[in-house]
Amino acid sequence: MSIDLRQHVIAVDLGGTNIRAALCDQEGRILKRHKQLTLAEEGPEAVINRIVDSIQHVMPEAGTAAVKAVAAACPGPLDPFIGVVMYAPNLPGWIDIPLRDILRQRLGLPVAIGNDANLAALGEQRYGAGRGMKDLVYVTISTGIGGGVILNNQLVLGMRGLAAEIGHTTLDIHADWTHAGVPGSFEGYASGTGIARLAHHKLRAQLHAQQERGAPLSRMVELAGGDIDAVTAKEVGEAARCNDPLALEIIAEVARIIGLGFVNLLHLYDPAIIVVGGSVSLMGDLLFEPVRRTVQQYAMLPYRDRPIVPAALGDDCGLLGAAALAFDLA
Repeated sequence: MSIDLRQHVIAVDLGGTNIRAALCDQEGRILKRHKQLTLAEEGPEAVINRIVDSIQHVMPEAGTAAVKAVAAACPGPLDPFIGVVMYAPNLPGWIDIPLRDILRQRLGLPVAIGNDANLAALGEQRYGAGRGMKDLVYVTISTGIGGGVILNNQLVLGMRGLAAEIGHTTLDIHADWTHAGVPGSFEGYASGTGIARLAHHKLRAQLHAQQERGAPLSRMVELAGGDIDAVTAKEVGEAARCNDPLALEIIAEVARIIGLGFVNLLHLYDPAIIVVGGSVSLMGDLLFEPVRRTVQQYAMLPYRDRPIVPAALGDDCGLLGAAALAFDLA
């Protein structure tokens, strides 16, 4: 009787700044990890060489004989069915790169690739805050807004793997601005970039109104070193924790927008849970509580009890989602 030694997979998280690789077991434990700079400006071939190098760093002592498969979480858009990265804005030169087949040839192992936000959803469903849930929506709110949808234990991918571009849904058709070509988009309003834009607008209005009175500006400006243009979502959150009135006003406005976005997701997909990750989610209950109140107010009655919870896996959600994809592949 033969013994299957292939009890591990190797997961890769390809980012614009770092390449991370991990050796994982079926319980979602990371047994070995490696990180190095992407140095994306050197082009696709150099980056792919670093991916392979990172994989070799976490290879078990028994080598490929102990590895079921490799999977990589990559920025999109990409086609997971043919394993091609169509275009990666933070990776210069990455246009129609057949990453799956290149890695297969280099490694001699089964390989899959997936959109990083989709795989973060899979990671949270398999090993994190959504463990045990067959139907889940994952939303990451950071510089942009992305996400993934899992229904009946299957990632919703669409015809070419481009489904669940949550951030590019339109929330306000009357907006006088566009973000990535989309008017009044979820991402344009409620991402870290959108929060900073809103803060800059309100701070300039406050500066104009208070100059004559000599009143102090919001604590957000102090936290940003006195420069309105340097205020980010981080300073908004920190000032709100100090009960800064303008920061609290911004959080309330953004939370309502996020809540309405979540109402749409509940009505579209009927998930058992919404899991929220990304840097903006680190505001915690300061953000989550008004988001939940908005959902309670605007969602149809059957959807109002659905949990809206922070992600559990932190920066490892993409890695562990890639690990889950690799186990599913093998």
